[in-house]
Amino acid sequence: MKRVSVIVSTYSTDRLSYVLSCIASLKKQSLLPHEVILVLDPDEDLVKFYKSHIPEDVRIIISDGYGLSNARNAGVKASRGEIIAFIDDDAVADRDWLKNLVKNYDDPYVIGAGGLIKPVWKGGRPSWFPEELDWIVGCSYKGLPECRCIVRNPIGCNMSFLRDVFEKVGYFNAEVGRIGKKLLASEETDFSLRALRKIPDSKIIHDPSVIVYHRVPRGRANLRYLMRRSFYEGYSKALIVKYGSKQSCSLSTENRYLKYLLRNALPSRLIRFFEFKSLSQLLTLLLSTFLVFIGYIYGRTISRVQ
Repeated sequence: MKRVSVIVSTYSTDRLSYVLSCIASLKKQSLLPHEVILVLDPDEDLVKFYKSHIPEDVRIIISDGYGLSNARNAGVKASRGEIIAFIDDDAVADRDWLKNLVKNYDDPYVIGAGGLIKPVWKGGRPSWFPEELDWIVGCSYKGLPECRCIVRNPIGCNMSFLRDVFEKVGYFNAEVGRIGKKLLASEETDFSLRALRKIPDSKIIHDPSVIVYHRVPRGRANLRYLMRRSFYEGYSKALIVKYGSKQSCSLSTENRYLKYLLRNALPSRLIRFFEFKSLSQLLTLLLSTFLVFIGYIYGRTISRVQ
């Protein structure tokens, strides 16, 4: 059986409780990882802090630069497993996470796999926040496939790739990844597109039995965060196009999602617009979609100028 290296990264001492909970869930797996790697930003105080709080059997690696993509790349380069799995520092893994994840690699054409990310809302989900927008808080969203299937890319909080994919394709592009609280995203999309393009007959699997639980703090359950994240999502998609992923499938997932919104999500609220919950969710969906579009146009405009 292939060995699995699990990579977790963090950038703040404030996230210690999250990191410890995440690591604890990895140590309780029905299939234990070969190693757990915690990647830290290159901050001397941050490194010193975590070295004094993290279990000794967790490998601590210092990233070459700031940001999520740089951290993931450092973890990949330091890892020893044949499968490299990623989980966010504020998520916890289901007990059978790795067991179910590894099964997908029995298929020799599978180069990557991911699964379901269930939100855990602190204080409960706001009534105006529709499930179709759970991607805003880094979770699986309504409109994604509900069964095991081939996808363009996994979601970063719950994803994995074979080690040799990085050797053939390169690493995550730090220009499209998140840095601290700057809400850029889609580095996993960019990487997946490059991998699928370069490795013939390869495929990436979405498996809903591969489950992690992602905390959603109150600071993300507000309209201001939703607006910022929506804008940056559009901007990130423009960067995907800029950095060489102009083939017709590059935004295929987004096109299918938009069709789902137009055919299902919006009409279902529209026919019940007299209900406060339906009306507020309808307006939220429209606002988010508009801001994604604005972010995309802005990103494409900036790309042409540069």
